[in-house]
Amino acid sequence: MSRVQLALRVSDLEGSIRFYSSLFGVEPAKRRPGYANFAVAEPPLKLVLLEGEADLPTVMDHLGVEVGTTAEVHDATERLSQLGLFTLVEDDTTCCYARQDKVWVRGPGQEPWEVYAVKEDSPEYGRDT
Repeated sequence: MSRVQLALRVSDLEGSIRFYSSLFGVEPAKRRPGYANFAVAEPPLKLVLLEGEADLPTVMDHLGVEVGTTAEVHDATERLSQLGLFTLVEDDTTCCYARQDKVWVRGPGQEPWEVYAVKEDSPEYGRDT
């Protein structure tokens, strides 16, 4: 299983949750303070909402590809490195209320992309890179 992830920083978390629940016809898979994520089956999408500052427009926080296993993260790291891209590996890190293995790269416009596998749920938010 893999799917594209879109993480948005929103000023109105509750309003955004209502909107995206209606748009995709699903409720959030996970809700925590200042955070919600949706596991949308069709189209395959992990939508992450991060609470931002009040009264600011929604902005893209980062992009990603969620994969099923740590081995897939390591394969992506090797492939991206062989292409000459700078990679930042974070193994066994806590982010977005989950323990994950991940690798980060930057697109040509400096947009952050992560390839990650969730190992388990976490009660703590953790940190963003």
